[in-house]
Amino acid sequence: MQSPVGFNTASQLSTVEINKVLRNTYTLLAMTLIFSAIVATAAIALNLPSPGLIVTLIGVYGLMFLVYKTANSAMGLVSVFAFTGFLGYTIAPMVGYALGAGAADLVVLSLGGTGLIFFGLSAYALTTKKDMSFLNGMLVAGFWVLVIAMIGNIFLQIPALSLAISALFILFSSAIILKQTSDIVNGGETNYIVATVTLFVSLYNIFSSLLHLLMAFAGGDD
Repeated sequence: MQSPVGFNTASQLSTVEINKVLRNTYTLLAMTLIFSAIVATAAIALNLPSPGLIVTLIGVYGLMFLVYKTANSAMGLVSVFAFTGFLGYTIAPMVGYALGAGAADLVVLSLGGTGLIFFGLSAYALTTKKDMSFLNGMLVAGFWVLVIAMIGNIFLQIPALSLAISALFILFSSAIILKQTSDIVNGGETNYIVATVTLFVSLYNIFSSLLHLLMAFAGGDD
């Protein structure tokens, strides 16, 4: 029979590994956020054109596939920065439009709101260490609701539906943050590259959705 010392050692090793994944995830997340912001700022300053829907879809899903393909190698870091940099480029037109419309305060408010949501949810998941696996079913359902709503709005072009989609994205992405952080804390996620990309995409969606909502309510978004 294994001694109590063996159990303690295993527990300590597990805690060390979890803390390492958390540290690496948050460090890489901070670096990619800064890099993405630099790319977005450069794109706005250079007045680069919007990549368009087709290029955006190909770029996002192509680079995301590359990230997951290389997540267990050193190339994974290169893929992460390529992916997050591209997302920074895709958000530039929206931020540039807001700044050009004199809504810099809304951009700052969206950034602040995104930060508060992230830190609040992360703190809750880290301190309670609750298993959030019960969110799996809701996330699957939410994903398909969003997909159907977005496809429908391409044809319907209903402003109210567009706002509802943004609100749903905030809720969906918030649940993803809770689930991903819980997975790390409970040892369910051991790859910090995958964890970083998941959290980054959630932050991207929350920021863009918040900005869309604020611009709409301020009368700056048609």
